[in-house]
Amino acid sequence: MKDITYDVRVYKTEVYKGTRVTTHIVRWKTAGKPWKRPFRNAAQADTFRGELQAAARKGEAFSLTTGEPVSWRRAEKTEMSWYDFAVAYVDMKWKRASAGYRRDIARALTAATPAMLESNRGKPSDRKVRKALTRWVFNTRDRDSCPSEYSPVIEWLKRSTLPVSALEEAATVRSVLDTATSKLTGKPAAASTARRNRAILFNALEYAVELKVLAANPIRGLKWQAPKTSHEVNRDCVVNPDQARQLLAAVKAQKRSGPRLVAFFAVLYFAGLRPEEAVGLRKANVILPALEWNKETGEWEEPPGAWGELRFRKASPDVGKEWTDEGTRREERQLKHRAEGESRTVPCPPELVRILRAHLTTFPPAKDGLLFTGVNGGDLPAVTYRRAWDRARAAVLTKAEYASPLGKRIYDLRHACLSTWLNAGVPAPQVAYWAGHSVDVLLKIYTKCIVGQDEAAKRRISDALGKADDLPETSACIRHDQPPEADDDR
Repeated sequence: MKDITYDVRVYKTEVYKGTRVTTHIVRWKTAGKPWKRPFRNAAQADTFRGELQAAARKGEAFSLTTGEPVSWRRAEKTEMSWYDFAVAYVDMKWKRASAGYRRDIARALTAATPAMLESNRGKPSDRKVRKALTRWVFNTRDRDSCPSEYSPVIEWLKRSTLPVSALEEAATVRSVLDTATSKLTGKPAAASTARRNRAILFNALEYAVELKVLAANPIRGLKWQAPKTSHEVNRDCVVNPDQARQLLAAVKAQKRSGPRLVAFFAVLYFAGLRPEEAVGLRKANVILPALEWNKETGEWEEPPGAWGELRFRKASPDVGKEWTDEGTRREERQLKHRAEGESRTVPCPPELVRILRAHLTTFPPAKDGLLFTGVNGGDLPAVTYRRAWDRARAAVLTKAEYASPLGKRIYDLRHACLSTWLNAGVPAPQVAYWAGHSVDVLLKIYTKCIVGQDEAAKRRISDALGKADDLPETSACIRHDQPPEADDDR
């Protein structure tokens, strides 16, 4: 094994006297690497130190991962294959995890598993291995319903994965981490994917320590540089009000699904909702101002300048039916960053009020009150509104704009809304509440989208410095509005 050494030095116990507690610290080194273990009383420290010295005198191997004699680790450790452990971890997490997190766990463990294969002898195709792992092995709900054609793949995986104890070798755990944070081509995965997979692996190996499959989490001692990510919204992706209205008109012009999608996109742009929040809106969530009777026209009319509200406490992210308990594509759950049952209220400007009232009149809500549905009823498919938005961008934007990030994602409509609120001078705490963010996160994400502040700052600096003409003239000053006198010494 590469992670053991016989080069061990045990030092004298150190005593640290704090204001309340005295700590006895045992220090030792393995192959030059320092270790320490604190104890509350001298007897415990002396016993532990004596055991270290006894093991060193016997010539026992010490682990470079834990710093302790290998024999201690073997006495406490429970052997388990990577396959069995990963399945146990998935089952432990399944009940309390959201559908989206279940999917993320399956993808992370699937990405890591190739590095934990003992050999490739008799290995099925990579595609079948990934399909079997992601869809059935790492899916608690559907594992027993795996199709017969994948049974040989699963049996091969059960026989071919290394024991979890193999992760005690630094080279193995590094290989697992590198594989889990890379694409199938071997190139680095997206920064967000790499960070998420690393976090899931770390959590999984913490569970291995809990099960006594590992003595310590080997990722803790591994030097790994997290890829840099930017949480700031790119200003180039934010559409302005004129572009937003043109895009909404282009959506409305599309046959069949277009007219019923206008209000959906308008809710994102004018009220700043997330797509999964807008999809789950029901009639009861929409509070519109009462219409006023116009005596001259003899009709009910929208009161000028009247605002409405959206009050809601649920979101319906699209995660795939294989990950939800009910077998539906969307999982209805609490709002993001909110506790179960906590609600949020968002204002509806007059323009959105008119759009929503027209939508309710033309497309009555479903029996359960759902505001936005597919053409044939049921939940609004994500693919439907994504295609409609892409067609609208192609119809409105120039070729250069279409190829740019400008409004490329549906989520960019929410970015545009929040940027508009901030640029209008709405206090950040108010915008944060409407958006469902903390103030710190809001300003961190939208710092580049708050325009005009740089010019205001320059004006303040200019006022503080004063005018150049007001500065006193000295012999050291050169007036550039007058030509310099001739000087033979120059």
